[in-house]
Formats: sequence, C-alpha cells, structure tokens
Amino acid sequence: MSSPDITAILENSRVLDRIRKDQEEVLVEINKMHRKLQATPEVVEKPGDTSLAKLTHLYTRAKDLSESEVTFSSALLSQLDALLPSGPPGQQRKRIDGNEQKRKRMKTDSDISRLSPSMRSQLEPCANLKGEQVAARVTGDNSEKDEWFVVKVIHFHKDTKEFEVLDEEPGDEEEGSGQRKYHLPMSRIIPFPKRNEPSSVPDFPPGRQVLAVYPRTTALYKATVVSPQRKRKTDDYLLEFDDDEEDGKMPQRIVPFDRVVALPEGHRQ
Repeated sequence: MSSPDITAILENSRVLDRIRKDQEEVLVEINKMHRKLQATPEVVEKPGDTSLAKLTHLYTRAKDLSESEVTFSSALLSQLDALLPSGPPGQQRKRIDGNEQKRKRMKTDSDISRLSPSMRSQLEPCANLKGEQVAARVTGDNSEKDEWFVVKVIHFHKDTKEFEVLDEEPGDEEEGSGQRKYHLPMSRIIPFPKRNEPSSVPDFPPGRQVLAVYPRTTALYKATVVSPQRKRKTDDYLLEFDDDEEDGKMPQRIVPFDRVVALPEGHRQ
C-alpha cells in the first residue's frame, strides 16, 4: 500500500468522523426542538415564532449530512476495495472461456441481493441511474482543482462499484474533439434532483453554498443561493457563482432546481 493511498484513506476517515460528530450535534438540537414543541405546541401560533423554520433547517442539515456520509463511506469502500489483493502471491489465474465469463457476470449481478441492507441501499440506486444525466467529478484526487461536468450514465458495474459515463459535449481543439468516456467511483458521482419527484428535492436556503450547472454550459461550479423568494422546491434558483465578476459586480444567474446539488465536502475550485 503506497503512502498516497494511506493518506487519502485517513483523510476520508477524518472527514467521515467529523460528519458523524456533526450529525450527533444536529440530532441533539432536533430533540431539543421536539421537546419544546411537545411542551408548548401553541408557541408556533405566536407572531414571529421561528420554531418550525428552525426545525426545517435542522432536518435539511441532517439530510445533507446523511448524503455526505454516504458519499465518503462509498469513497472509503472504493479505496479499500482497490487495495485488497486479488489472490495469494504467485497464484496463476485460470483462463476463463466465454461461457464461464457469462456465468460470472450473471453471478455478480445476482450477488447484490445477498449484500447487507446498508450496502444494497447504496448500490441499487446507482444501478437505476443508467441512462440518466448526473454530475461527475472527472479529475483525480491529486488534481489542483475539481472539475465537474454533466455526463450520462452508460452502466454501473456492481463488482467494481464504478460508473461508466459519457461526456456528451464534444471537447475543444486542445482536448480533442468527440465525446469522452470515463470510469468513475461512486464518490465522484452526484445524481441530479428528479423533476417528477418534487418531494425528494433538497431545498437550499439563501446563503447556502451549492454546486450548480453554469447557464448554457455543461460544467458545474461553486455558487451561493441568493433567492429568498422561492415558494416551492421546484422553483428556479437565483445564484451567484464564485469568480463570476462582471464590471466589478457579481451577476445573479437563474438556474433550474434540477441542476443544483449539495456542495461536496472539501470541494476545490
């Protein structure tokens, strides 16, 4: 195991530990609010009371932390799986014919039903993303900055826990023309909110930093929510993108709700 591998695993472990501590703090605050509302339910009817708004914010925070926990747990799982030896040293690999390969693939696909409930709950949604557009970080862990693009999921490999995705936007002259394919771990994929499932759409309040698709592009950048007038989860966001200054001012851009996702922990831009 190389030093960079150990460093990456330890760093993700530390982040996961911080996330779980934050979850415990949020849970304590939620329980406090529950006790308060149970003792004095009439308080919510008083003018200016913000109890329900605070509770909503706490549950939103708890949901964001839960999603981050899944992201970093998946990253750790992928890192550890990649470091596991494929067999005893010096062991020769048996040649597998076409029928054996087919049986092996069928066995791998069926293995998901025998996984633990927590692992199954992570892999099943990934398998259902085939054909969907998602946000993907195409740069490696050692890159100077993170680059996120809108890509299409071609396949999810349950055995390697990797996505095969297609960047449908042709590259420029420097990068080479044509569409590009990537094989990416679960930790580098973020599904977009679904338009036909508004109840599952996250609601980012004003001031929250997010990752969003810049208008008329397929690239995602860090932005801040500035629109206080959103009435529904399916309303567009008004955002200010980092480093988007024009004539000394920060323009406010309208971005559809299904092109805005939570800002990944440790995002580099």
